[in-house]
Amino acid sequence: MNDELQHLKNLGKTSAQWLHAVGIHSASDLRRLGAVGAYQAVRTRGFRASKVLLYAIEGALLDLHWNDLPAERKEALNQQLDAKSQAQKSEK
Repeated sequence: MNDELQHLKNLGKTSAQWLHAVGIHSASDLRRLGAVGAYQAVRTRGFRASKVLLYAIEGALLDLHWNDLPAERKEALNQQLDAKSQAQKSEK
């Protein structure tokens, strides 16, 4: 099977399966949703993904190993995730 997501840096079989399960099938789908949105979709679906998936997706979008993301970028992703989570809680 030729899976476009698995050709991106940091994304393997399991992470690609999780992304497919939430409707993300291509790099353009991933770019459209962004790292935070894709990570949230995976977590909302019930998959037990750690924050490493968040960093891996961001790295895939930037063609950079997730461990090479600067600490500031990881912190910015975490802040975006927290803000988005808070906004969704207040909508309920």
